[in-house]
Amino acid sequence: MANLVDGGFDHGLREMWQAQFRDEVLGNILPFWANHTLDHEHGGFYGGLTNDLTIHNEFPRSAVLCGRILWTFACAYRMLGDPRDLAVAEYAYAYLKQAFWDQTYGGLYWSIDANGQPLADHKQTYAQSFAIYGLAEYVRATGDQSALELAQTLFHLIENHAFDAVYGGYIEGCDRVWQPLGDSRLSKLEPEARKTMNTMLHMMEAYANLLRVWDVADVRQQLASLIEACCEHIIDPVQGRFHLFFDDQWNHHEHGISYGHDIEGSWLLMEAAHVLGDEHLIAKAETLAIGMADAVYRNGRHADGSIIHERAPDGSINLERHWWPQAEAVVGFYNAYQATGKPEFAQAAYDSWNFIQRYFIDHDHGDWFKILDAQNQPLGAIPKVGPWECPYHHARVCFEMIERLAEHNVSVQMRG
Repeated sequence: MANLVDGGFDHGLREMWQAQFRDEVLGNILPFWANHTLDHEHGGFYGGLTNDLTIHNEFPRSAVLCGRILWTFACAYRMLGDPRDLAVAEYAYAYLKQAFWDQTYGGLYWSIDANGQPLADHKQTYAQSFAIYGLAEYVRATGDQSALELAQTLFHLIENHAFDAVYGGYIEGCDRVWQPLGDSRLSKLEPEARKTMNTMLHMMEAYANLLRVWDVADVRQQLASLIEACCEHIIDPVQGRFHLFFDDQWNHHEHGISYGHDIEGSWLLMEAAHVLGDEHLIAKAETLAIGMADAVYRNGRHADGSIIHERAPDGSINLERHWWPQAEAVVGFYNAYQATGKPEFAQAAYDSWNFIQRYFIDHDHGDWFKILDAQNQPLGAIPKVGPWECPYHHARVCFEMIERLAEHNVSVQMRG
């Protein structure tokens, strides 16, 4: 294993590392999702798929998964130009419009069954954000104006029904007719809260991508307000971490530390500020983002380079390893390295990727295992494809690192 702190991060190592990301996304992740998850009988994508490729179409099909698949293949086509990726992106876009879109009241249902019937018809803000994220990427890749119009419609629905004009931020969700939900938790494992870090983070991510294709004052204003809310209310600058759950007035409920969200949020916050182009917010975001990356570096890693999933308020840690924090750590630490030049951040990114290669990549059936136990063995009960088990995090680390390493004049090779 390379020691970047002592030996430096030279051109040869960058080139080798970039080739690994290229090979992983082109040779494993994209082919897996294109070849194994499309349901050609019912349309759309299978509700569930186990590690051994057993199909579970009784699983609910989530708008979040569809939006993330759309983003993944649209981004792949935008970056790499392969028509196979465009075909999957077009397929995901059509399914999002036809099956998830509420033709009467607008917005996306939370989940549907294999026949396209709503299972949960409420309008979770989190799900709408991923639809905007995917639609905006599809517009970036194809210039499709119908996708832009759908994203614009979603923007106005969210602003009209979920934005808190008094205190800022967005409520968690509405019912089918866009009235506030009583219980809008993403899962029963979370406390009830009017606002959450998770929704704010992905709203910021979505609006930053939307601004790339629809640069208007309203989107700029709301993206700026999300960045400000993140900086002023959600991040604890002393501890270098996110608070997670809030009431309307931004009073937070103590609920432990999510290191995966902290390292993911560090680079997404900086990205959003740079997309907006506000120098004051860029400076503020960079200071907070580096502080968060440093806190995860010091407190949120196992000795083997993997990221601790969660730390409870009593200090105990969840010993499971989840795929998405490991993927986000590579980007988050490398982003901190780019911002500071500190080699320990490059080393942490490199160590995270080495851990992923050793334990998360499924060399038998493809893609990545989603959760490992304390002994780094895959949890068989956790599907490889499911309402939450998606390609977005681990495809994105490859896309991000291909681009970031290319900034050092490393060539990108396309798949043939």
